[in-house]
Amino acid sequence: MSSVKVFVGLDYHQASVQVCVMDTEGKILTNKSVANDVAVIIAAAVRHGQVQAAAIEACCGAANLAEELCQQGWSVSLAHPGYVRRMKPGSDKTDSADARVLADLLRVGYLPKVWLAPDCLRQLRRLVRYRQQLVNQRRDIKLRIRSLLRDVRQKDPEQSRPWTKSWMKWLSIVELSDSDRWIMHEHCEMLTLLSQKIQQIEQQLETMVADDAVVRKLMEQPGVGLITAVTLRAEIGQFDRFQTGKQLSRYCGVTPRNASSGERMADAGLVSAGNPQLRGVLVELAHRLIRYEPRWGQMCGRMLGQGKKKNVIVAAVANRWVRWLYHQMQPANLAV
Repeated sequence: MSSVKVFVGLDYHQASVQVCVMDTEGKILTNKSVANDVAVIIAAAVRHGQVQAAAIEACCGAANLAEELCQQGWSVSLAHPGYVRRMKPGSDKTDSADARVLADLLRVGYLPKVWLAPDCLRQLRRLVRYRQQLVNQRRDIKLRIRSLLRDVRQKDPEQSRPWTKSWMKWLSIVELSDSDRWIMHEHCEMLTLLSQKIQQIEQQLETMVADDAVVRKLMEQPGVGLITAVTLRAEIGQFDRFQTGKQLSRYCGVTPRNASSGERMADAGLVSAGNPQLRGVLVELAHRLIRYEPRWGQMCGRMLGQGKKKNVIVAAVANRWVRWLYHQMQPANLAV
């Protein structure tokens, strides 16, 4: 094996991987497609020198390949695909160009990296996201039911709240045509099935995190239940991978986006690049904190007195709570 130090860019595909090997001067030693197999990828790279580091864009399946290469002694970084795309010199997209850009960015130290979560967290993340997909499906079915009722001009009973047992009983006897009744029956069956599946997933989640010290610490915080805790654990992973609470809050998507220019100072809503699933659970949590926790309720009252809108206040509570949580979740504060 040569003693030349090389950097490797990997463009991942399900059946193949484009391997670009570049030396410290930026010379391309090879750039070819090989089978998506760890042994083949390693053999294609090491024949040209000692691999200093490798880079692969974060995508479906890339994390598993990166972890397998790390187990073979490689230093592998996941690259942020959005930032890498903006740093490409031209608009043309080819596998060889993508692999070359990754190797070159890695060589000069400009690779925009993302965190490689361990396998246990990736499994938890998949389960949490699957639950959210089913929750979204259940929400859509509820919207279809309400739309059907509006379409046939059926009003809710005055003494029942939607989706309670009494309301569902009324729904089963409401006057509908035969075809509409069949549609309603199908919706209700799917609604029941989805609710059962969501409950099963939540039981599975509870089992998976039973011995997780981070989840236990999260659930000790006021207003945080199982779903909020496992979502934070799955999507954030390790709190100490962020340098400040502000960085964590921005990753969660609950910080304001600055829209200042010249002497004009203004905000333009929340940052759009945050994690949408984290933002959703944190906004729901902020509503609970405002309602049940005096500290946050007082903050809400002060901001209302200043003329702030309720949605702005909820986002501000979520933002400050996440920054506070960052310090609570440092390794020194976690129970062993």
